[in-house]
Parts: sequence; C-alpha cells; structure tokens
Amino acid sequence: MQTRYFAIAAILTVLPAFGGNLSAHAADPSQVQQLLETGMCQGCDLSDADLRQAHLIGADLRDANLQGANLAEANLEGADLTGANLKDADLTEAFLTNASLNDSNLTNVNLTRATVYFADVSGALMRNMDLTDAAILGTGISIGSD
Repeated sequence: MQTRYFAIAAILTVLPAFGGNLSAHAADPSQVQQLLETGMCQGCDLSDADLRQAHLIGADLRDANLQGANLAEANLEGADLTGANLKDADLTEAFLTNASLNDSNLTNVNLTRATVYFADVSGALMRNMDLTDAAILGTGISIGSD
C-alpha cells in the first residue's frame, strides 16, 4: 500500500516537468465575465468559451482569441472583431450585421443559418467555412470562392 502511494506521488511530482497540462485549454473566466459585463475584451483569451446566445452588440473583440468558441445564436451586431482568431468557432445562427471581421481568422468557422449583412471581411483568412443556409448580403463572402 505504501509503495502504491509513493508511486502516485512520484508521478504527480514528475508531471510538471513534462508540461503537466492535463486539462484542455479554455477561456479565462474573468475575461469572459469582463466581456459579458462591459462588452470590452480587446486581446482577450476567449478560446473555447461558451458564449451561446450572448448579446455582444458593439463589443470590442479586436485581436481576441475566440478559437473554438461557441457563439451560436450570439448577437454580434456592430461588433469589432478586427484581427480576432475565430478558427473552429461555432457561429450557427449568429447575427453579424455591420460587424468588422477584417484581418480575422475565419478558418473552419461554422456560419450555418447565420445572418451576415454588410460585414467587413477585408483581409480575413476564409478557409473551409460552413455557409449552409447562411444569409449573406453586402459582405465579401461567396459560396465557392477561395
């Protein structure tokens, strides 16, 4: 019994030397709270954040890391996502009217049934986006483009 205890203790002592990161990377909870309370989160780490149905009208998310974030049904009308990393984000049924997505990373973004009207996507990296039933108007995104 004592040998088993020492073996477990030894493993727990050695893990930090190998990175020790056994949990998945996730958003900083204080930054998620800051965003929801103030609408300001420039440069925040919101990766893998659950922001479903969030009201983020006019939010400042410039240079934020939203990789893998769940923004399904979020209202991002007029939000500034300039330079944001949205790789692998879920924007199913999100509302992106007049949003700034210029110079953002939209690789593998799910925009199924999203409303994207007059959004600025100049300089954005747009690869493998899911545009199934998306409503796109006045925005430089088209089905079949590279």
